[in-house]
Amino acid sequence: MTSKPSPKTPASVVVAKPKPHLLFGTRRAGSSSVTCSSFNARPSEDGAVPVIDPDWRSFRAQLYFTEQHAKSETPSATAIPPQPVKIGDKWAHPLVEPEKGCLLVATEKLDSSHIFERTVILLLSAGVLGPVGVILNRPSLMSIKEAESIFADDADIAGTFSSRPLFFGGPLEEFFFLLGPRAAAGSDVVARTGLFEEVMPGLHYGTRESVGCAAELAKRGVVGVRDFRFFDGFCGWEREQLREEVRAGLWRVAACSPAVLGLASVVKGGLWEEVQGLVKERRVW
Repeated sequence: MTSKPSPKTPASVVVAKPKPHLLFGTRRAGSSSVTCSSFNARPSEDGAVPVIDPDWRSFRAQLYFTEQHAKSETPSATAIPPQPVKIGDKWAHPLVEPEKGCLLVATEKLDSSHIFERTVILLLSAGVLGPVGVILNRPSLMSIKEAESIFADDADIAGTFSSRPLFFGGPLEEFFFLLGPRAAAGSDVVARTGLFEEVMPGLHYGTRESVGCAAELAKRGVVGVRDFRFFDGFCGWEREQLREEVRAGLWRVAACSPAVLGLASVVKGGLWEEVQGLVKERRVW
């Protein structure tokens, strides 16, 4: 994993040959935020309402668990087509290759790493310049209010999110936040702004440039303050580097539902154990 520690970040154990990260630089001083001027969806040229594609991740999970259930059944003389398994809101299953929106679950081979031991990383992007993700289960000891340097140039934004905890997202310097509205209407508005990147249906991420819009959404009551999780720092790899680490057994790769992430709760070791259980035991919740 590429690790360019910030001065406040403890030294990490390099688990792969160090390579320069190409997607982001260090944090820029005085970066401006983007605010929302309109929350209305833009119609297509013919005036039709855009059609939203169904959640293919849930469809794939349904197929996976149905197949696993069929394999566990006692074979009978008469072949009966397997019945679909109800997966519920909370599920996770293994993947062979990393993809956008997947989880990277640290294995025992990272137990000697101060930063990555028992971590669960959400992959925000798997683009051509290299995968980018944030550690979900490393809450810091500070809230947004106490971390004065995060929004030092915008007291209004800091005040809006002052009660939210700040998470350590990784050893590379950049600011990210996750936004997962619990209300369907709020999720629809977030998508229509066009200022946040979708990770999976109902879950988006933003950067310092879009946090002003996020604050407006919260003030207008479109989303709740507890629908956010903020990260100081991130994790990054070069294009093939992450695949090499997965093949080396440093990470287990898993798909999951948004409900597994639990943005409103502050967890540490519990998330790692929960995802391990869902993937290893192939449980359906």
